[in-house]
Amino acid sequence: MTSLYGSLRVHHNPQAASRETRYGEPALSVINRQRFAEAMADISSWPGYEPTPLHSLQGLARKTGVASLYYKDEGFRFGLDSFKALGGAYAVERLLLDFIRDKDPERKPNIEGLITGQYSDITSTVTVACATDGNHGRSVAWGAQTFGCNCKIYIHSGVSEGRKKAMEAYGAEVLRLDGDYDHTVREIAADAQAKGWYVVSDTSYEGYLDVPRDVMQGYTVMVDEALSQFPDDSLPSHIFVQGGVGGLAAAVCGHLWETLKADRPRFIVVEPDRADCLYQSALAGTPRPATGDLETVMAGLACGEVSLIAWDILATGADDFITLGDDVVGPVMRLLADGVDGDKPVVAGESAVAGLAALLAAGEDPALADALGINRASRVLVIGSEGASDADVYERIVGRSAQDVR
Repeated sequence: MTSLYGSLRVHHNPQAASRETRYGEPALSVINRQRFAEAMADISSWPGYEPTPLHSLQGLARKTGVASLYYKDEGFRFGLDSFKALGGAYAVERLLLDFIRDKDPERKPNIEGLITGQYSDITSTVTVACATDGNHGRSVAWGAQTFGCNCKIYIHSGVSEGRKKAMEAYGAEVLRLDGDYDHTVREIAADAQAKGWYVVSDTSYEGYLDVPRDVMQGYTVMVDEALSQFPDDSLPSHIFVQGGVGGLAAAVCGHLWETLKADRPRFIVVEPDRADCLYQSALAGTPRPATGDLETVMAGLACGEVSLIAWDILATGADDFITLGDDVVGPVMRLLADGVDGDKPVVAGESAVAGLAALLAAGEDPALADALGINRASRVLVIGSEGASDADVYERIVGRSAQDVR
């Protein structure tokens, strides 16, 4: 299907659960409301916590022919410009609290003590490590600095210098490697095992499930905020979420499924056509790697392999999978920056706009809109997963700085 927003591939998931299907295993062991309550209690106690805005974009809603459009703006999250501030840092916190309990069973560590350095004699001996395209690493680095441990980060050749410096600003030691994101994941895992580091990854694989589960559970704080910010008399009928390894999409999907049950919205996952591991997995009905070269301007979505525990949810929780090209990114970023028909200008990074681009394409293509069940009664939620996480890249694409837009 083709529109002004580029060529799209759309796959309607034949394995999608009916709205009457109860939320259960294996998804329940990954994302659940009990663990959400723990994450919410912890994260809301961190310095600087406040819910990020949910913008009502009625101008864009009129443009796309839907009743309402809401944009969850994660560009304001803890000053880190991304939803990932909720995940990596939360996993670092939990890892350190467990480490302190193991090292000194007499202590009863808490978050306040962690933040104020009461356990620095123990936490200073810990090194957390991760591979990243930028935003997850910034979250892990910030968490390490906030909670008092060391941090090593591996990045691939496509990560911008601005994102590298942003991680270094939080005290992380950042090493750039040749190869793609999945190569850096394998390298950091091998080096961590050899050197005694603790990997804090947002992707899971055989034998490594617990930490990514904590990362994903942190993301549910964002989802619950959005639900509480939605108008009292309505719930979203559709939600568009960016892909990547699937951690964000699965966290959103699982939390909505358990919370809203039969009233959960139609769930649409969107990813770059060159980094389409979720789309390919949906086609095969089982985890499959991306078929593209992972060279995409949507750097945070340049992932070639699915997170296994994310797939446990998305395999039946997602209704549709869409891929689109890089040609959509600049126009949609600029559209948000300009504001449409009275809408508030919004700063959205390159990896934040895929979901909105798919909705805009549906607004121009009646066949696509019909296929996705989008009409004038639809109430759409999109996740604006990052702001200007690299200020130079943002200004180059949009033609204005984030400060000028806001």
